[in-house]
Amino acid sequence: MTDITSPIGVGPRVSGLHTGDAAKARLRGRYAAETRFKWIGAGAVALSALFLVLLLSTIVTEALPAFRMNYLTLPIDLSAAKVDPANPGAANYATIAQDALSAKFPGVESRQDRRLLRGLLSSGSGDILRRDIADDPSLLGKTVDYSFPLDDFADLYFKGLIADKGSDTAIATTVAPSGTTGDIEVTFGDDSIASLARGYGAIEENGVLRLTSGAASLFVALDGGMVKLTEISTAGGATVAKGTVLKPLDSNAAAAAGAAMLRVINTPESSRKISDKEIVWLDELKAQNLIQTRFNTIFFFTGASREPELAGIWGAVVGSFLTMIVTLAIAFPIGVSAALYLEEFATKNRWTTIIEVNINNLAAVPSIVYGLLGLAVFLNFFGLPRSAPVVGGMVLALMTLPIIIIASRASLRAVPPSIREAALGIGASKVQMVFHHVLPLAMPGIMTGTILGMAHALGETAPLLMIGMVAFIVDIPGGFTDPATILPVQIFMWADFPEAGFQQKTSAAILILLAFLVIMNAIAVILRKRFERRW
Repeated sequence: MTDITSPIGVGPRVSGLHTGDAAKARLRGRYAAETRFKWIGAGAVALSALFLVLLLSTIVTEALPAFRMNYLTLPIDLSAAKVDPANPGAANYATIAQDALSAKFPGVESRQDRRLLRGLLSSGSGDILRRDIADDPSLLGKTVDYSFPLDDFADLYFKGLIADKGSDTAIATTVAPSGTTGDIEVTFGDDSIASLARGYGAIEENGVLRLTSGAASLFVALDGGMVKLTEISTAGGATVAKGTVLKPLDSNAAAAAGAAMLRVINTPESSRKISDKEIVWLDELKAQNLIQTRFNTIFFFTGASREPELAGIWGAVVGSFLTMIVTLAIAFPIGVSAALYLEEFATKNRWTTIIEVNINNLAAVPSIVYGLLGLAVFLNFFGLPRSAPVVGGMVLALMTLPIIIIASRASLRAVPPSIREAALGIGASKVQMVFHHVLPLAMPGIMTGTILGMAHALGETAPLLMIGMVAFIVDIPGGFTDPATILPVQIFMWADFPEAGFQQKTSAAILILLAFLVIMNAIAVILRKRFERRW
């Protein structure tokens, strides 16, 4: 046998610091830590995406009802007896609209009920009709079917936002009313209605079930009318209920088993902004096919209003557009010029260093400080008009300037030095080199930084509050000096209003503002891709 010897200098493998079991355990631990870190990072991204989806879905869900509006179509008498053809502007169109609605419910006679009925129409119905007649005088002299916007609570009722309406249930027993109007008694053939009332929050006292305003509302539809039950008692196998007639019954109708229906509003009357009478009237109008749901043009093409159903976003959109024009016209040329001077022409000394440090610091100054500056200088010292796009644009331009300067300088530094050297080498002056070669190559980055700075300015509210752009502006601004507001301020104002109708419009306005920001960011990406040059 020949002995096998190890090569010179190579001995048997010895378990050491990096090859032993402890080293393998450390290696496995490191791989496990890397895997955990990877999954933690992926989990953080997934959690952020989940919160983003949750936020957007919540906003979209709450905003969708604002994009549609319910209208009531009524026959309007515009004959010469109601409207003077020689002076149509003097007619009381609100009364004409209310009389047309009252004609649909001749049984509503008390002053309080008539006022409640007329409140189903928007308070601006008369003004809307007046404007449409001024635009189309051919409507005069005849009776026309005209669609009026509903009041905000009536509109929210049809959207299912203020009253939880249950499904109709057929009453399988006989139902006999004691009258057709006023307070009556309704006799049922069994006690099933009493069992149902217990499940809807009725309070039992001495064998009598009382349906107070804190319980669900129970209606019995029979003989072409509607009775609201207020008290139920059971005796001798039959059930006798007291109630109030909200819609007169037909005395000629024959009561029979299965002919009556039980309607339930689960939300107690004390917990909603619409009464049982209004619900009955609205359901009757809906049954007559007089209620129509349309795209809400009022929201998109009108200005602000104290009435939720009449409030629109167009005034804020126009104000935002005018303000952004002023901001861009001031911030872009000054910002780019300052960046060119500091980056290409200014000598590096103590003063330029101080300027650069202050520009960087100004980019981090809270936005409300710029609002205080605008209040002190533009309004108090120069006397410029309050709540005007020209002042708002100047304040936002001051806030945006540091962002544009920093982004422009970064874009200029990104241009390779060889471009400058080549231009100077062929005889170009320094100004020609900067404006003919460096600036065009840096322009995509400059435009991107400018648009992102503008998008940041569009979302600011605090500086504009200081210069009075929180004022309630009804009219659409027609120029840079007219009173106006912008989208963030309009959202801030609507969010502070207590009416439920403004909640959905607040979410819709947020969606429109997000759409503006997405469009501006998309434009920045497109411009960068379109003008970007590779070297």
